[in-house]
Amino acid sequence: MGSLYPMSTVQHIIAGTETAGSGTGLGPIFNPATGEKIGDVTMGGGAEIEAAVAAAKAAQPAWGDTSPAKRARVMFALRALMVEHADEIARTISVEHGKVHDDALGEVQRALEVVDYACGIPELLKGQFSRNVGPGIDSADERQPLGVVSAITPFNFPVMVPVWMISMAIACGNAVILKPSERDPSSANLIHKLFAEAGLPDGILNVVHGGKDAVDTILDHQDIAGISFVGSTAIAEYVYKRGTAGGKRVQALGGAKNHMIVLPDADLDQAADALMGAGFGSAGERCMAVSVAVPVGQDTADALVEKLAPRVAALKIGPATDADAEMGPVITAAAKERIEGLISEGEREGAEVVVDGRGFSLQGYEGGYWVGGTLIDKVTPEMTVYREEIFGPVLSVVRATAYDEALKMVNDHEYGNGTAIFTRDGDAARDFANRVQAGMVGINVPIPVPVAHHSFGGWKRSIFGAHGMYGHEAVHFYTKLKTVTTRWPTGIRSGAQFNFPSLD
Repeated sequence: MGSLYPMSTVQHIIAGTETAGSGTGLGPIFNPATGEKIGDVTMGGGAEIEAAVAAAKAAQPAWGDTSPAKRARVMFALRALMVEHADEIARTISVEHGKVHDDALGEVQRALEVVDYACGIPELLKGQFSRNVGPGIDSADERQPLGVVSAITPFNFPVMVPVWMISMAIACGNAVILKPSERDPSSANLIHKLFAEAGLPDGILNVVHGGKDAVDTILDHQDIAGISFVGSTAIAEYVYKRGTAGGKRVQALGGAKNHMIVLPDADLDQAADALMGAGFGSAGERCMAVSVAVPVGQDTADALVEKLAPRVAALKIGPATDADAEMGPVITAAAKERIEGLISEGEREGAEVVVDGRGFSLQGYEGGYWVGGTLIDKVTPEMTVYREEIFGPVLSVVRATAYDEALKMVNDHEYGNGTAIFTRDGDAARDFANRVQAGMVGINVPIPVPVAHHSFGGWKRSIFGAHGMYGHEAVHFYTKLKTVTTRWPTGIRSGAQFNFPSLD
């Protein structure tokens, strides 16, 4: 397939052709591990979106009329290509995002799970039929594609999230305008390349790079019927309100502040290991990261912090080229500054910084955007470091005196994306699963990302819209229901009927 690097400029892909578009400007692409500029991305806007929509509108009717079985063949071919090129995909992620290679491979694997699910689209789109719902009357329902939809995706999972959206939208018969993050845009072009090699017709997937102008054009465009978005809560709310005001179907997933409650009977070694992976994997830059540990009882809290501190201090931090690295840099210099500022704010507000990742530097990579693993104890719900989503390698410990107090913390927070409890008590776990106000719940599972045949989505201000991502939720989001009621002339009673039709 050939590597994307070195590459000077990442361009749009419209109707199967790479293009600079109207040439409105370029944005820099940096390697977060070194801080060096490694390329540029063409920054499109309204003109590029208009061209992409025109291409999608022209191509979608034939694709929507293509049998689900033939659409599934593209998904099977895509799956084979993703498996074959998994290492290359992971390297592309790592160069522009910074996550270590194993983490990037894990992202590819989670993307593949949804492709696997999309391969079953003939079964998933199968309608229902009822015979003789009335005298000589049959009824059937079916799900038809929306038409042209858009995917607006974040920097932290430049392959997984786009593939989650695109594979389901395309399998359902839609054409897609993908607007990826401008911070790590090459993965989007690589995804397009893989779809094209899998046999997807030109125009069904179009990639437009850009910023707010491109997004606003998508939100207002009358020929775009649906929008999927993942990003911060403020932008998710903006996307949802503006998109739905224009009559679009919108699913907009926002921020998170995921808590993990640790009860006194929990296996603390297991809990500490779980918090390390959930809190510091991908440098904490994921909406399912556990950023708050809530040990119940002072003894539990003391013991948990004692186990966590040396593990956090010993985190192996390095570039993706280091096979032993457990955590890479954060995405930008601005992100590093913000994360370190929040750590300092927590300290000023009275929290105890047990392990301090501020000022971390890596020999030979001094220009990189490094933040060391950070553990903050004695955080309270009033502190900024608790209330705001940090999106970095920072784990806060909020001590609770009782289970109900810990549960209340989760339920009172504005976010309700994911949560977890570690315990040996089945009754407590069952109560937690029933009463907690969050969309994804783990019982002794720290990152409860559902498998592909369920669905992904939070509650409260972690999501705007009624549908989660992938699974049956995605099928319902990317299609519209049509019910056809049929009666043929033979045996029809003569004479007009003025009452509402009934079963008699």
